[in-house]
Amino acid sequence: MAEYNLSAQLTGHEDDVRGICICGDAGVATSSRDKTVRFWTQHPEKKHEYVLAKTLVGHSSFVGPLAWVPCSDRFPEGAIVSGGMDTMVLLWDLRTGEVAGTMKGHSSQVTGLAIDNNGDIISSSMDCTLRRWRDGNAVEVWEAHKVAVQTVLKLPSGELFTGSSDSTIKLWKGRTCLHTFSGHADTVRCLAEMPGMGILSASHDGTIKLWALTGQPLLEMIGHTSLVYSVDAHSSGLIASGSEDRSVKIWKDGICVQSIEHPGCIWDAKFLGNGDVVTACSDGIVRIWTTDSNRFCSDEELAAYTDIISQFTLSRKTVGGLKLMDLPGIEALQVPGNSDGQTLIIREGDNGVAYSWNAKELNWDKIGEVVDGPGDAAQGQVLDGARYDFVFNVDIGDGEPIRKLPYNRSDDPYAVADKWLLKENLPLTYRQQVVEFILQNSGQNNFVPDPSFRDPYTGGNAYVPGQPSSSNGSAPKQTFKHIPKSGMLLFETAQFEGILKKLTEFNATLSSDLEQKHLSLSEAEFSRFAAIVKVLKDTSFYHTSKLADADMALLLKILKSWPSQMMFPVIDFLRMLVLHPDGATLLLKTIESGNDVPVETFRKALALPVHPPNVLTILKAITNLFDKSCLHPWLRTHCAEIIDSVSSCKPSFSKNAHLAYATLLLNYSVLSIESKDEQSQAQILSAALEIAEDDTQDFDSKYRALVAIGSLMLNGLVKSIALDLDVKSVASSAKASMDSKIAEVGADIELLLR
Repeated sequence: MAEYNLSAQLTGHEDDVRGICICGDAGVATSSRDKTVRFWTQHPEKKHEYVLAKTLVGHSSFVGPLAWVPCSDRFPEGAIVSGGMDTMVLLWDLRTGEVAGTMKGHSSQVTGLAIDNNGDIISSSMDCTLRRWRDGNAVEVWEAHKVAVQTVLKLPSGELFTGSSDSTIKLWKGRTCLHTFSGHADTVRCLAEMPGMGILSASHDGTIKLWALTGQPLLEMIGHTSLVYSVDAHSSGLIASGSEDRSVKIWKDGICVQSIEHPGCIWDAKFLGNGDVVTACSDGIVRIWTTDSNRFCSDEELAAYTDIISQFTLSRKTVGGLKLMDLPGIEALQVPGNSDGQTLIIREGDNGVAYSWNAKELNWDKIGEVVDGPGDAAQGQVLDGARYDFVFNVDIGDGEPIRKLPYNRSDDPYAVADKWLLKENLPLTYRQQVVEFILQNSGQNNFVPDPSFRDPYTGGNAYVPGQPSSSNGSAPKQTFKHIPKSGMLLFETAQFEGILKKLTEFNATLSSDLEQKHLSLSEAEFSRFAAIVKVLKDTSFYHTSKLADADMALLLKILKSWPSQMMFPVIDFLRMLVLHPDGATLLLKTIESGNDVPVETFRKALALPVHPPNVLTILKAITNLFDKSCLHPWLRTHCAEIIDSVSSCKPSFSKNAHLAYATLLLNYSVLSIESKDEQSQAQILSAALEIAEDDTQDFDSKYRALVAIGSLMLNGLVKSIALDLDVKSVASSAKASMDSKIAEVGADIELLLR
């Protein structure tokens, strides 16, 4: 068959292109990490080229799945449905480019979309559920898998399928699972129809499978070397798949007939009706590939793309376990060798070439070209062009990069350790650990040191294996600078004078209003506030001071009866009250009596229209509840509602509210790790990632969100979900931050990915 060649490149997105939707004959829609959906139409004259027709802006985080709604009376030019990490499903009118419907209900990232024959929208999410939307309302909601649902597929014949991080595919009739397809060894990331045969699945296990609708596996396609993110089929029988390995592979009858290399991972690949293939790449560019020579791009554009691939490939090529670009050039041959037979590998063009030092002739003799053999890269026996018996990877923690430690069996491990520590500018206190690490990992446990040796730094004898030592015999333990988070962060300061002043003002307003006068406080009641303030200010006597039931009753009266726009100083008062042991006890007693004050206050404070001061104070108040373990069960019970409700108010957030929300999530991450609550961890993770990806967030908010993410990945149950959510990009972006704390926690998260 004819090979695919580059036809067109669609530039406009500012970040990874995540999704592709073929919109009939109207055009192509794409989604991106840049929070936009873009709609492309064919160039009116150059039919193989596309132009940007519309940019759809409305999501607050990166956009993933897309679905096409054909033209109708309501949508004369059709519509697009998009799902985002912001948990929203949006319906876009292509004629106007405006949002025609907003669907909110998912508590985590939307991962898949499908349009039913009756026009219903079906969405899948990391929150483990499927939702059926009709006229903007969720008419059905059900838990489809116990872990994240990654994709949903609706066939024209009526069958509904889901793929999940649990590595299974499920066939549904209504809310009933008819069959579970098992066979993949990792996350099922994408499903597609194979016309006339069944369905295709792409998995993180690196394979693509073809299944009969009965669940029988018909074919397995193996060829990708990393996670497979997407798969699609054409009526001709061809299949296209996209992968983390930076390639789109074309398959025919189960055989890979072409592999198209890209300068980044492929998030999605779709066939156009004419057989052309559209690809979404992490470099932010959409590309179209064709077998029709009439639609090939210009020779100049092809040459430029070929050069990009060549440079990209060269930068990643390895020889003898080392990146080609890291090898010294031919000028290294000007430096004499240290011993007869010493091996040196240098870069010559696109190849690595080995030389051996000839001590007799005092020159380098060429041995030949070096290629990676099986296991060469893993053994890591080459460093800076020189070959060693061992090249160890040493992780010293603290967010530092992996260091390379070369060693030959004939070397003195103490001399090697000293030289290496000085070269790497590391503390000499690591010396003992490094020596033990070398001996253990080189299999030299019978090493006998020179008895006359004296440590030049301590004056003591060298370490003898088998004798007591303060070290555990391993490399410096992997440590992190900012994770995991332990303990809770609180908002412990308050301007009590300001709070009392505002309460006085509001009480006077109520007193002067004939209809609301009955809501105002009496002089005796109001004087009680001053007494409570005196107790709360004297923090050093919290262990002996007391609060009365009447104090809590007074707050409850105001919280229940005062208008919502007057609640915030009372909520602020409650925020400080719960830090007092008696205050937390009184609140718990009230909750257990059936009067759930925090829930009622929370719902009232966030009721529409949202009043920004209420949002800030309620966020801080709930955050302070984490201070007392007796209130932790309440916090666990209401976790999903709190995060859902607060996230819906984010458009009204002030800078301080963003920080309070990030703090709330950080505390919830600690609590959910303690309780081993995977579902809550997934929701918290998704919300924290949304903050971490938002470039408009201040450094402190982003930092706290990143610490929550790292803690959940390290000690929680959601590391695989974080990988599915592309935490790798989040960590990489954080590591490049100008703020040192964010860069360090980004490095912490990157360490977890190794």
